[in-house]
Amino acid sequence: MQNESKIRFTMKAFEKEQDKDLGFGEKVSRESRKRLLNRDGSFNVERTGLKLTSLLNPYHILLTISWRAFIGWTLLVYFLSNVVFGFFYGILGAESLVDTSSTPTENLYLRGFFFSVQTFATIGYGTIHPVGIIPNLLVTIESYYSMIMTALVTGIVFARFARPTAKILFSDHAIITPYQDKTAFMLRLVNSRNNQLIEVEAKIMFSRLIDEEGKKNRRFEMLELERERVSFLPLAWTIVHPIDEKVRCLG
Repeated sequence: MQNESKIRFTMKAFEKEQDKDLGFGEKVSRESRKRLLNRDGSFNVERTGLKLTSLLNPYHILLTISWRAFIGWTLLVYFLSNVVFGFFYGILGAESLVDTSSTPTENLYLRGFFFSVQTFATIGYGTIHPVGIIPNLLVTIESYYSMIMTALVTGIVFARFARPTAKILFSDHAIITPYQDKTAFMLRLVNSRNNQLIEVEAKIMFSRLIDEEGKKNRRFEMLELERERVSFLPLAWTIVHPIDEKVRCLG
């Protein structure tokens, strides 16, 4: 019975220590001097040692990068695609790409680029047209390519707009101030977007370094909040953690 009690006590202590591990591991939590979580809530983790094919996920990259980067990459792909097809149109010669306008473009590569833009966007003004089997085969390939690219970009743009994202603004400083005959740790947050957030839950973790057998170990403690959940968040929410004797001992 005594051994069984020791085993139960050991298991409870082990489970308690596991609860204090956020998942970063003891070594990273103890030795890292950098932020484990970025201000936007993402993990401050850089993956190394993976194959290049594992790191390249175009869909996820285009879905998560900023709008400025997304527009820049799509414009770059659009421009390079027309440059490549325009180059192939140009090397076919003037007899394969006829310009019937009153002021024809003399530079064949520039003419091929403009014709590629018209083909890619299915504009078709008619002043520049291909002549021969090979130029028309190239037009067929570009038409199929442009159809696929248009569908992909349209789908990604729709997915970016449809992906729900919250933008929570936090107060620049948290404060410790008297509160209801006690002392409390407070911070404020607000929904910066004109949408409705429901069932909002907040958690605060207290990180501290403790000396265990001459080694510095980082431990995490969940702080008890006056209110951990609100049904609606139409205005600012002040999160309050009353500081009691238990928390004073942790500090």
